[in-house]
Amino acid sequence: MTKLLMKYLSIILTIYLLSLVFNTIQIGSITALLIMGLILLAVNLILKPILLLIALPVNLLTLGLFSFIVNAWTIMIADHFVTNLSMGGFLNSLLAAFIIVFFDHLFKGLNTATN
Repeated sequence: MTKLLMKYLSIILTIYLLSLVFNTIQIGSITALLIMGLILLAVNLILKPILLLIALPVNLLTLGLFSFIVNAWTIMIADHFVTNLSMGGFLNSLLAAFIIVFFDHLFKGLNTATN
């Protein structure tokens, strides 16, 4: 599978699992979840590199941990564009950012093990 598809799967899986655990994350429909995944993927491809470049000094001072804050910002930006889905604020977006990175690395590990 391609890297983008793996990233997309990690995004929608994370948001779905978090919606099962936290009642503040609400998904109105499966379509909204799929659209959220596509929009977040687009924001990560277009806007995230710009945000990381702007936040580079802070990211260097925190040894890369500030990139999770940038990931949470991208989730909040994507959440703003999807009407039938609510992430429930910054802390839920930050938790989603941690878990998306975890699933993304897990899927990359599975992909390299099969090749």
